[in-house]
Amino acid sequence: MQPQLRMFRAHFDDLAPVELPDGYRLRTFEPGDEAAWEKVIGISFGRDPGQISFANSMLNPGCFLPERVFFVCCGDEAVATAAAYLLPPDLMPDCGTLHYVGVLPGHAGRRLGGLASLAALHRFREEGLARGTLSTDDFRLPAVKTYLRLGFIPMLVDENQRQRWRDVFAALSLPELSERYAPILDGTIWQPPAIPPVVAVE
Repeated sequence: MQPQLRMFRAHFDDLAPVELPDGYRLRTFEPGDEAAWEKVIGISFGRDPGQISFANSMLNPGCFLPERVFFVCCGDEAVATAAAYLLPPDLMPDCGTLHYVGVLPGHAGRRLGGLASLAALHRFREEGLARGTLSTDDFRLPAVKTYLRLGFIPMLVDENQRQRWRDVFAALSLPELSERYAPILDGTIWQPPAIPPVVAVE
């Protein structure tokens, strides 16, 4: 199984304000929102009911805080979501990961997923994080376009992604991005820092 595409944002110094369309509002996770999150993400990811579990997907120690999970609501209904998650500091210091972005189909086309994601990026900055990353799939072209608009760029984690990224840009009718990001696509593969072995102490 080939690894997901990865994207990277080098800083949060130039974030735009979160300005929602009329009729929508932004809020963070509240007790009882688990089912709403599962609905938005399940439908967005094409999963059957019950296949997505908030507890299994989100409640990782050190990563989840209610104020890191954002919802865009229409009235009382959550219609889009994105989460600000933390990476282990030994993997990528001072870095957050944009996690589980989804929008209900009836509210697509209003950039709500991008706005929820932008709120998550603001959260990273508020927490003092320096940069961000995310994982996505080749076929999620609208999502990739959203992430590019948010200032993310390709991040190579596998040799096969050199061509995969070029194919994605062609599918987006943005072949010029293959040239713009050629130094990345032709560059070295990112590797996580080496972790020293655990030494037993007697």
